[in-house]
Amino acid sequence: MSEEKQGQPEVADDDSLLPIGELVEEVAEEDGSKVRHRGIYLLPNLFTTAALFCGFYAVIAGMQHRFEPAAMAIFAAMLFDGLDGRVARLTNTQSAFGVQYDSLSDLVSFGVAPSLVMFSWALHVMGKLGWCVAFLYCACAALRLARFNTQVETADKRFFTGLASPAAAAVIAGTVWAGYDIQVEARWVAGMLCLLTACTGILMVTNLRYYSFKGIDFRGRVPFFYILAVIVILALIAWDPENHLLAVAVVYALSGPILHWKTRKTAG
Repeated sequence: MSEEKQGQPEVADDDSLLPIGELVEEVAEEDGSKVRHRGIYLLPNLFTTAALFCGFYAVIAGMQHRFEPAAMAIFAAMLFDGLDGRVARLTNTQSAFGVQYDSLSDLVSFGVAPSLVMFSWALHVMGKLGWCVAFLYCACAALRLARFNTQVETADKRFFTGLASPAAAAVIAGTVWAGYDIQVEARWVAGMLCLLTACTGILMVTNLRYYSFKGIDFRGRVPFFYILAVIVILALIAWDPENHLLAVAVVYALSGPILHWKTRKTAG
């Protein structure tokens, strides 16, 4: 080896010189054999990034006491979060990277953002108790997502175990939006909001079952009445979004305990 080469650092494998996106590798099963894929799928991860952006924006807006756009951003994150998985399945672009990226985005949009927005609006007046309750909610969202990731292959697709983090975020964001819209003095109801935030967080880590709506076939034929019902629901939400979205979120959050109570009553 020449002296010039001895004085130079060894050049690593050519892969290390590739752009950062090209260094992402996944092992997938195709036709019974393992195949390595480089890079990531663009379309579903764009929707995930949009959801992450909405969650981040909600935190910034909440810090600036702009609570209405903060709540709206969390609901927008729910829309993008629902689209990324649906698009990935329809276009056959599911990937392990997408699953992990979606989970991290969910933690920001449906764990960190709702807890900080609620804290900025009302819980800060409770002092240490307020931020402890906000952290409890955020930690429960993280635990909910971690449990979902570990059970995704074995769980019943028709039901969620525990309240899904987007639904929990809808309860918190809907409460902030509705309360701010009617100019509720948050400091007078901070105790009740602490209880609501804590209970919503705990619902995420319970073993209560919630209907997942994943059994609905969106590509199948349905009676004409179903489309009319969807139009009426959308019109109602557009007419008074903050109250109707909050009502839907609360009803869904209560459906788990109600379903559990009915099951126990039937079994008894």
